[in-house]
Amino acid sequence: ERVPAGPVVVAANHFSHLDPVMVAMAVDRPIRFLAVDELYGRSAFFDWLTLWLGAIPLPRSRAPLGALRLALAELAAGGTVGVYPEGMRVWVWDESRPKRGAAWLARRAGVPLLPVAVAGSEEALGRGTTRVSRRPIHVVVCEAIDPAGFAGAPDPLGAITAEWRGRVNQALQGAYRRLTP
Repeated sequence: ERVPAGPVVVAANHFSHLDPVMVAMAVDRPIRFLAVDELYGRSAFFDWLTLWLGAIPLPRSRAPLGALRLALAELAAGGTVGVYPEGMRVWVWDESRPKRGAAWLARRAGVPLLPVAVAGSEEALGRGTTRVSRRPIHVVVCEAIDPAGFAGAPDPLGAITAEWRGRVNQALQGAYRRLTP
């Protein structure tokens, strides 16, 4: 019930390669995730699968104009775009400062930003592991953020990103309390 109708930018924390599947299941709609281009080229099957699922390759080494145009077109067509503001899989939550791309995309497209918190995926298939472990994963869909509400802020993108971080942080705290026996 927290997923707004129509186009939306989904922004989740990122521990694991399992996160896109978990987030898409929680949001219950197809999501075209922005995926850094360095993920590609190691496995033909992975490349094919992610592109078939609609991933939008995002270059790190140059301005991502083509990727942003595709993401904006997807939102204009009523679709859903997924972004990981941390910019990579992290070892622990809040180890890296979130980037402002999700806020920019939502503000530019005039669509809600939907924070999603994923807890436990780092235990199931986190960084540095190659095998999936059977562990509980909890996903929390937070209340959507309306970028228009930050138009008067001195730094709207910074304020939206800080709001995303705060909502995900609060949701993760609750999720880990539920996961801890």
